[in-house]
Amino acid sequence: MKAIETITGPVSVLGRDDVDTDQIIPKQFLKRVERTGFGEFLFYDWAKQPGWELPRNPILVAGRNFGCGSSREHAAWALEDYGFQAIIAPSFADIFRSNCTKIGLLPVQLSAEDCAAIREVGQAQVDLAAQEVRWPGGCAQFEIDPEIKHRLLNGLDDIALTLAQDAAISAYELDRERTGPVTTSL
Repeated sequence: MKAIETITGPVSVLGRDDVDTDQIIPKQFLKRVERTGFGEFLFYDWAKQPGWELPRNPILVAGRNFGCGSSREHAAWALEDYGFQAIIAPSFADIFRSNCTKIGLLPVQLSAEDCAAIREVGQAQVDLAAQEVRWPGGCAQFEIDPEIKHRLLNGLDDIALTLAQDAAISAYELDRERTGPVTTSL
């Protein structure tokens, strides 16, 4: 997983509330087990509508309750594969937020007013270390769990966290190692 420090650039705007995971990535595209290749199907049904445009910018600004619905990890995978590195919204579904942080996609919760201001100017900088979003004419702080922040700043996914405990795991396995025959009951 790539470490996150700051994410800077133009924003893409999805001015809709209650965007559920089936709208983010419809069920018919969930046949892969790899995390790649889902971006082309992002918002598949909406993308067919006249006038739909969602530029591939590093930051997506969305409406409230983003990522609601089913708990599919593929929704976060599709957003990341499309090119988003951060999503700013007034609120997120809890499981969706967790799925994002596990792959290095940063969900940032700001007030509806701050989201509107960022949409208006069309660019922002998300500074994870400072827990701050800056845009021309404004700045806002955001909250994030300290452990999740540590993981994202250091690019640590679940596997990396486990491997960091290699010495303790090896010591445990050595301690639990048996000598002599192993008996089993039938």
